[in-house]
Formats: sequence, C-alpha cells, structure tokens
Amino acid sequence: MKSATMAMSRTRQQRSVITGSPRAVTYDPALLFSALFLVGIGVVMVYSASSALAMKKFGTDIYFLKKQALFSMMGIVLLVMCSHFPLKWYRALAYPSLFLAFGLLACVKIPGIGITAGGSSRWLQLGSFNFQPSEFARLALVLYLAYSLSKKQALIKDFAVGFIPHIIVLGIFAILLLTQPDFGSVVIFCAIAWVMMFVAGVRLTHLVGTFMLALPVGYWFVMNADYRMNRWISFLNPWDYPVEGGYQIIHSQMAFGTGGIWGTGIGKGYQKLFYLPEPHTDFIFSVIGEELGLIGVVVVLVLYAVILARGIRIARRAPDTFSSLTALGITTAIGLHVCINMGVTLGMLPTKGLTLPFLSYGGTSLLINMMSIGILINIGAASER
Repeated sequence: MKSATMAMSRTRQQRSVITGSPRAVTYDPALLFSALFLVGIGVVMVYSASSALAMKKFGTDIYFLKKQALFSMMGIVLLVMCSHFPLKWYRALAYPSLFLAFGLLACVKIPGIGITAGGSSRWLQLGSFNFQPSEFARLALVLYLAYSLSKKQALIKDFAVGFIPHIIVLGIFAILLLTQPDFGSVVIFCAIAWVMMFVAGVRLTHLVGTFMLALPVGYWFVMNADYRMNRWISFLNPWDYPVEGGYQIIHSQMAFGTGGIWGTGIGKGYQKLFYLPEPHTDFIFSVIGEELGLIGVVVVLVLYAVILARGIRIARRAPDTFSSLTALGITTAIGLHVCINMGVTLGMLPTKGLTLPFLSYGGTSLLINMMSIGILINIGAASER
C-alpha cells in the first residue's frame, strides 16, 4: 500500500512538471532576496536622487518616491503571480504577446496615445500611467524565440526554418523601434536574439554572417544621425565638450570620485542637485556611487551577479528546451541592461538612455523585470520538481 502511494505521488509530480502545474512552487531564496533587496535599495535611492527635482517640478519631494513604492508593490504581486502560472501558459502566450507587442510599438506614433519627449516617441498614455512598449516587447521577443526555437529543434540547422523566421520577426521589431527612434533597444534585441539562437543550435555561419552584414548598417545609422555621432565623439573625448555631449559623463565620473570608499551618505550627494541629468533614472548608479561609495557599488554588483548566476543555473537545469531558452533570454536581457547602464555611467560606453534594472525610477521597467524574476522562479521550481 505504501509503495503504491509513493508511486502515485511520483506520477503526480512528473505530470506537474510536464504540464507546468503550479502545485509546488519552491522560491529560490538567493534569487528572490537579491531582486527584492535591489528593489528596496532602488526605492531609497530614487527618493534621494529625485527629491530636489520633485520639489522643483511638483512642489513635493516625495512625488517620485510614492510612484516608485507603488510600482514596487505591484511588481511583487506580479512576481508572485508569474511564479505560480503553469509553464504551459507561457507557451500559449508566445504568439499573442508577440502580436500585442507589435501593436503597442506601432501605437506610439498615434497622436493622443503616443507621448513624445526629448525628440523620441517611446511611451503610451494609459490614463495617468505612462507605458513603455519596448520593455514589454523585450519579454515578448524572449517568449516567442523560446517557443519557436524549441518547436523547431529537429530542423534548427536549416536556414529557412531555424534562422529566417526569427530574423524576420527581429527585423519587424527593429523597424518599429527605429521609428521611435530607439537604436539602443534595437542593439539589445539583436543581442538577445543572437544569444538565444546560438544556444538553441542555429548554425554559427548564419549568425556570424548576419552580424557582419549588420555592422555597416549600424555604422550608417550612427553616421547619419548628428546626435548619435556627437555621442560617440563626446564619449571618446568628454573633457573636450564639458558643456555639450560630455556633460553627463563628466558629472557622472565626478559623482563616483566624490563618493570614495564609504560615500557621502544617503541624501548628501551633490551631483543630483541639478548637475547630473536624470539622476533618478539613467544615472541612478552614479548617485549610488556618490552617496554609498565603493561599498554600496560592490553590494549592488554582488546582488546582480547572484541574479545572473541563478538565472544561468536555472536555464541549465530547466525541465525542457522552451523553459531553458526562456530563462536564458530573461537572464541575458537583465545582464545586458546592467552592463550597458553601468558602462555609460562609468564612461566606458557612449551615453544611452537605458535604465538600471530594479533600481532606476520607471514603472514599466520595474514591472517587467519583476515579472521576469517570477518566471525564472517558476522555471527553477519546475526543475526542482
């Protein structure tokens, strides 16, 4: 009787993994703690970085703090929900989310719906909430590629089956993003797709050949846009353009230099006082470097390293190809955003308006990243089962 009961239990567990049932979700403590700790640091630092700006613009120093705290609570709810969804649902959502992403990216150009700021049309107005479709599109691309590549494993080496359909979808995303314009997101989307296709088994000759063909195209886009060219010139010699293109990089480096080892203390930074542009979004890492010093920077780096390491581990131990590629795509997307944002703030990369995951102010970015962590936890729990 006992052996029969144990056999039935094992059968139920196997069926749970195959169908993606949410019966027994085991939260990865290291992954969950790292994400939540970063979110907590982000709430504190968003307030510190934005209080002066919020007071000047809105007459209250907690304007951005209230919104970031609300987004954080919503993000935790989404994390829990995504960690309990059956994995088979994500397969079913691959194509609907893809076409929804196409539609949302196209809507940013519709007057009255799309919002234009700083010469770019990247947001949608949904009541009192501004939504950035490119953040959702990134997750939609990961789900689509994971589903399509896993489904075509038998013919993944075939040029017409394993490569062309995915390049076409990537090309549609690139066209929609370039019309905003958002060249940086195009680069990130291409990098995510390249990594996922490489790991899935697409022929390296196809990937390398496409990369070589894309280089002159990317060069043309840089050379034929004055603001992109100015960014490269000021990146190479920022101190030659202290009040123009090099202004952001110079003040960001000054923030890190002022922070030293221990930092000036939370709320005591100087560069956020209308010297460093966008201190609560693109350059929040600079504020952390100034106010928390080298110690704070190392803590943040360790937390990100844990998330990336756990994401890779989950991808390697996933119960199926779709789950493995999804975990890989999510981890790659987070890692790219972290590396590019930190590279910009440290003066190692040209200026690009990319947020720092979990830390920067921004509802769409935070919600999508929290959903992504929930999906990683879900896949990790399935592999444990």
